[in-house]
Amino acid sequence: MARIAVGGFQHETNTFAPTKADYAAFESGGGWPPLCFGDAIASRLEGANIPATGAIEVLHAADHRTVGLAWGAASPSAQVTRDAYERIAGEMLRRLADALPVDGVYLDLHGAMVTEHLDDGEGELLRRVRDVVGANVPVVASLDLHANVTRAMVERSNALVAYRTYPHVDMAATGARAARLLLDLKRHGAPLAKSLRTLDFLTGLPSQCTTIEPARSLYAMLERLEQEHGAMLSFTPGFPMADFPECGMAVFGMGVDEVRVQVAVAALRQAIADAERDFQMELHAPDEAVRRAMQRGVEGAPVVLADTQDNPGAGGNGDTTGLLAALLAHDAPGSVLGLLIDPASARQAHEVGERRTSRFRLGEISGVPGHVPLEGEFTVERVTDGRFTCTGPMFHGFRMDLGPMALLKRGNVRVVLASVKCQAADQAMFRHVGVEPGAERVVALKSSVHFRADFEPIAREVLVVAAPGPAKADPTMFTWKRLRPGLRLKPLGPAFVPPAA
Repeated sequence: MARIAVGGFQHETNTFAPTKADYAAFESGGGWPPLCFGDAIASRLEGANIPATGAIEVLHAADHRTVGLAWGAASPSAQVTRDAYERIAGEMLRRLADALPVDGVYLDLHGAMVTEHLDDGEGELLRRVRDVVGANVPVVASLDLHANVTRAMVERSNALVAYRTYPHVDMAATGARAARLLLDLKRHGAPLAKSLRTLDFLTGLPSQCTTIEPARSLYAMLERLEQEHGAMLSFTPGFPMADFPECGMAVFGMGVDEVRVQVAVAALRQAIADAERDFQMELHAPDEAVRRAMQRGVEGAPVVLADTQDNPGAGGNGDTTGLLAALLAHDAPGSVLGLLIDPASARQAHEVGERRTSRFRLGEISGVPGHVPLEGEFTVERVTDGRFTCTGPMFHGFRMDLGPMALLKRGNVRVVLASVKCQAADQAMFRHVGVEPGAERVVALKSSVHFRADFEPIAREVLVVAAPGPAKADPTMFTWKRLRPGLRLKPLGPAFVPPAA
């Protein structure tokens, strides 16, 4: 029976976002399970579609013992504060040192963490873990599909494996793959050959979706190349909102035969490069999107509008009202928008009470330049405590605590308020306040792609909307300063030129 140390530290950093992730953000989780330590990790994550859950299940099924370190995640935002990083990483390393000797280390990481003092939060964490356990203990990590994979991350781990789906319905499955790989490394002892190759362009989050082209075919090719060459491959389209030199798309692989690993990685990298043109995606202005949704949406088959640039899963705060204003301007029949993250308005709705009307000032808390709260009379249809369990393919088993929630209505338009930042990617978030998404004509969601796992099956059509917000769908809209020179800022787009000193 082996002793395997298990920990996790997840954050997707949008360096252009308005607010940072402090220690309290990890304590609350922002839709993810709250920060936990030691034996509480396994019980707190049990049954959830989370990488560490899948890894722990595999290790326990093989009769190995897991030693819990620390596990924490926070909703995507600007940089993780130095205090939060050092406190969580420090506790993880202290527990790891106390647990020695261990036979292996599994880490549930994101791969796109930037902190106030580090460009590469994961690379530094892996360095510190390696310093504790030494060169001979295998260290394996699972990564998010949106990881900005660095050379330090590859060099300081024995192996890395990334999600293959966006929406991320395979999070637990990826953790399970990582755990099996860790056990193989422990049994055989020999190090794996590794290869990392990067791409020369960025692409926005909506076009990275694996249920549409070109990603759908590229991931199918990845699996064929794995079988052909006996390698474990990963393709990370990256998180194109982190201003540091190693931001971007990458292909990496591990295997026993160095030549075959190199060949497989090079072949997949070339296929992605050849598909650059196909990563371009149409974005719709709010007014245009609402008009089209009103024409095409019917009860039982709504048009879904993705409010991608205010996606809490990409650093937005879920509080902008550009798309909501367009819905109200057209009084779009059978329409609902959520989740609008506005604790003060949710609290006001609870004070006003159900079936009563009051004047609200909704959203725009984080201060997007030129935008002010949307003010007007709304009727409170429903108030709830925000506690429920998700049922969709991606967030299945997540026990949500979004604070006071409310359903408001003006004319034909309804809006779902929540108090804790979380992207709208599960129908349970709407059912909790009495809305059945499939019965609507227009469903507007503060999400980029994750919503597709649960909402695409009921949608007549999905439109990606570029309403105001900090999570730009077109990377050329950011003011970049530190990318590597020559990197194209979008598919077939302009190359980055460092600003003059």
